[in-house]
Amino acid sequence: MDAIPRYNVVHKLEKRKLLIAVNAVAALSIFFFGYDQGMMGGVNNAPDYYENTMKFGYMGSDGAPVITRTILQGGIVSVYYLGTLVGCLFGGWFADKYGRIKTIALGAIWGVIGATLQTSAQNANWMICARLINGFGTGILNVVVPVWATETAEHTSRGQFVAIEFTLNIFGVVVAYWLEFGCSKYMGGTTQFTWRFPIAFQIIPLIFLFAVVWIFPESPRWLTKVGREEEARYILGRLRGETGADLGKAEAEFQDIRNIAELERKTTKNQTYYHMFFGIGSGKLHTGRRVQLVIWLQIMQEWIGIAGVTIYAPTIFRIAGISNSQSGWISGLNDIFYMFSTLICVFTLDRIGRRWTLYWGSVGQGIAMFLAGGFSRVGQNASALGEVSKAKGFGDAAVAMIYLFTFVFGATWLTVPWLYPAEIFPLEVRAKGNAWGVVGWSIGNGWLTLLCPVMFAALHEKTYYIFAACNFITIPMVWALYPESNQRTLEEMNLLFASDSVWNWEAEKNFALLKEQNPELVQAAERGHSVVDPETGLPRRGSVTAGKGILDANTLKVHHEHRELSSNESDEKQAYNH
Repeated sequence: MDAIPRYNVVHKLEKRKLLIAVNAVAALSIFFFGYDQGMMGGVNNAPDYYENTMKFGYMGSDGAPVITRTILQGGIVSVYYLGTLVGCLFGGWFADKYGRIKTIALGAIWGVIGATLQTSAQNANWMICARLINGFGTGILNVVVPVWATETAEHTSRGQFVAIEFTLNIFGVVVAYWLEFGCSKYMGGTTQFTWRFPIAFQIIPLIFLFAVVWIFPESPRWLTKVGREEEARYILGRLRGETGADLGKAEAEFQDIRNIAELERKTTKNQTYYHMFFGIGSGKLHTGRRVQLVIWLQIMQEWIGIAGVTIYAPTIFRIAGISNSQSGWISGLNDIFYMFSTLICVFTLDRIGRRWTLYWGSVGQGIAMFLAGGFSRVGQNASALGEVSKAKGFGDAAVAMIYLFTFVFGATWLTVPWLYPAEIFPLEVRAKGNAWGVVGWSIGNGWLTLLCPVMFAALHEKTYYIFAACNFITIPMVWALYPESNQRTLEEMNLLFASDSVWNWEAEKNFALLKEQNPELVQAAERGHSVVDPETGLPRRGSVTAGKGILDANTLKVHHEHRELSSNESDEKQAYNH
């Protein structure tokens, strides 16, 4: 394959080894993302940072920061998410036009520039601008890396690979926290080194990411979309294998991608971000509905409480009655438990599906938040009455509930809101679609991190009850509106969202009907089934062959009457197929 440089790892690795290599690079970007999020928790508690440089507080008599300008503190943190919002929209457009690899490299460079400016910040205005730039680079990476990972993985293990990447995400949070904890011990934690070095540390993985990504293969789905089919077919062959039981698997998947790519070109019109948001010109693809789903899934991911716990953990533990000296290492230990909990998702996400993962997560997190608020309140009451032992017991119970919350979140809600947007959008606008998910994450995170200092100052432990209520709100939301994407190919998503109804049960009913009527549209191998005909040794493609079988745009035509399986169903099917 002369079109792909000889130094590309696709020539040396294949199948699972190649997939692991691709996900290792993706995980490096996700590690930076986690580190960058966790970093501000320690920076906000560095005396030189909040008192001398940013000037939004001072050190209290107990050594804890006393924040006098909560809006400035929250604004410095949250402006980063304005950067990610703009960056993800740019990154989605760039990735769909110029490819996934070039977009990852661009995001890494932007991140280096932003991190350098943050490290050298001399005042609040400087820091705000630097975080805006750093957020722009992070937004680019956040929109393209999950897409690249899902477009190379097999549909039967897509969730597992992305879940592994998010283990590295929380490892980034852990590294950030303990690095800052160590820096806080240097010269009493009062020097600029305490906060400047942790910020500068993020430059290392970004430079490595920029250097190494060029030797990795482009997404075969993007290559197919832009007409570079020979390269796409070669890369798919290396990813899926071409011998033994794998014979024909790459060809089957390639033909599915070609069919869907051609169908999308005929079905969709101009798909700008404006068109996508309102679903203009998308026809039966219903991109507007998909955009709303991913935006609100990401917003709710933050409002169930994780943004507050990650960035303001020391504040949360102080509310529970834990001393400032203890809150530091307790927060760090919580992050370690958080990291190990993500391994649960690695083994369950592709088994129980996205919806059930969110269900049990919402229940566990909601209960934990309600109890954390209750234990914090009674602990503070006991402390006011001078009952020290009782206060300590309730404080410890509140801390345990925060541990439980982050543990359950790591096993459930951490991964799904990032995986789902990368799965459900049409190939033609997949990166742009994922960008809308990052928009939701940016809105949810920016909104919450700006309000968190104000909420904790005004409501104290009652803030937990707001987070708990949001958890329980997500249960009917997911049940009614979010179709299951587990064990379905990326090419099947257009059938899944073809229904004119917003309700999940209608989408599932319509999906089953369309698959029955159009078996030739998507026929990639399912778990445990070979795509090779045992008699001929050729791929099972039905009526679709390498040069034929491209479906007409009318394939996705759906009639409202199909939702009711009535006595004239057979007549409707015949009319549909003709």
